[in-house]
Amino acid sequence: MSAKSVAKSALPKDSLELDLATFAVDYARKIGASYADARLESTAVNGFVLKNGVPQVSGFDIVQGIGIRIVMNNTLGFASTNNISREKVREAVEKAAKLTSAASRIGEKVKLSGAEAQVASYEVKQKVKLADLTPKDKLKVLFDAEKAMKATKVNVTGRFFSMSDFYTEKYFASSEGSRVLSRIPRTDFWYFVTVEEAGRTAQRYWQYGAAGGFEKITGSDFPGLLAAEVKATCNNIKKAVAAPKEKVDLVVAPQITGIMVHESVGHPYEADRVLGREAAQAGESFISAKMLGTRIGSPAVNIVDDPTVPGSFGYYLYDDEGVKARERWLIKEGIITELLHNRETAAILGTESNAASRATGYDREPIVRMANSIVKPGDYSEEELIESVKSGVFLRNFMEWNIDDKRLNAKYTGAEAYMIRNGRLAEPVWRPTIEISTPKLWSSVDAAAGNMEYHAGTCGKAEPMQAIPVWFGGPSMRIRNIRLSF
Repeated sequence: MSAKSVAKSALPKDSLELDLATFAVDYARKIGASYADARLESTAVNGFVLKNGVPQVSGFDIVQGIGIRIVMNNTLGFASTNNISREKVREAVEKAAKLTSAASRIGEKVKLSGAEAQVASYEVKQKVKLADLTPKDKLKVLFDAEKAMKATKVNVTGRFFSMSDFYTEKYFASSEGSRVLSRIPRTDFWYFVTVEEAGRTAQRYWQYGAAGGFEKITGSDFPGLLAAEVKATCNNIKKAVAAPKEKVDLVVAPQITGIMVHESVGHPYEADRVLGREAAQAGESFISAKMLGTRIGSPAVNIVDDPTVPGSFGYYLYDDEGVKARERWLIKEGIITELLHNRETAAILGTESNAASRATGYDREPIVRMANSIVKPGDYSEEELIESVKSGVFLRNFMEWNIDDKRLNAKYTGAEAYMIRNGRLAEPVWRPTIEISTPKLWSSVDAAAGNMEYHAGTCGKAEPMQAIPVWFGGPSMRIRNIRLSF
């Protein structure tokens, strides 16, 4: 492996080559498409894995190509090619036209909501450029985490660390006149550890990700985070008591707030799920369009999905249909206010797209996706929430979760958790589990703190699978009168 054997993005820089996207759109219109758009993309990927202190096979790759959508006879079609040449792009357009024309005889008619044409160029700046670092520079982060974990003397029998960086350049063109160029670098650190003590085992996994250069990795104290993680896990194994059987008040920290908002609000508010379009793949939704304007939570609950948060893992300013992104209010003061839409679902439900159309690459059709699902902060501190609870449980993080296909009934199992006695944290609690419906959960939240945290995920949806970067987060929350299971 050479000192600089890292993948570098190869999206054409010359305007004539970028015009392949425009050529695809113009040619589609020439052969009869009423609408067309094209995404010319290049993503450079570098990946590193350390398993029990041993480096595994690393990956360095460039994925590039063009994806083309056309509407013919009121039917939407898609084709792609990884051969960036005028001849192959023409063939891809012709293939899309042929398939779409055939499908129009039996397929569902499509209508796209209106969208203002956008002309823009934006880039996420890197303080420490990914392409300037050697593999050794990047692997050092993983070795430092391994060293810190060993220094704790905790019996960590399984240690899996993964780190990746991605640099995506994308050019979008549409027959409506949109022309959007974006350059977004992202970094990602993921770990899975197993701790054994006194015949018991406990596991923890988590992911950190952001948009930016390598400063997003070096600016996070992963050795310190992991050392604290395994120490707390060991202490929990040794000293934890059973969860209380009676109903109690809970205080959940931002990691748990994040997974709750992602799974029980973000996913069921995707309009394609609401319309039943994802039933056979990612699932359905208990939400219906008729529920807009109705109450689902307490007045303390305010939830948004916002792609425009600077430095976020799910960051973008224009979606993959060229629609300008904005903050989307899903729940305001406990009231359902908005769904996540692309142009197709928006047209069906009589509204406008709010820029929730995303694809994982040039060879995937964009679908309705979350970006950064966030519970808005409240006026309390986490300490004040804990002090307000006479008898309850504080859950700092979790080891397991699951939720049904309609995102109605969910389960969240705590990892590091503590009893609250007279407003103070006391002994650890062994695997307290929240089993609750989504309306009951958000109706029981009566206060939020101001200690905002954001955590990364790679969210899966569709068939073939599209695993896309997202953030989820918020503050600590107080949840009243809940019965735990164990």
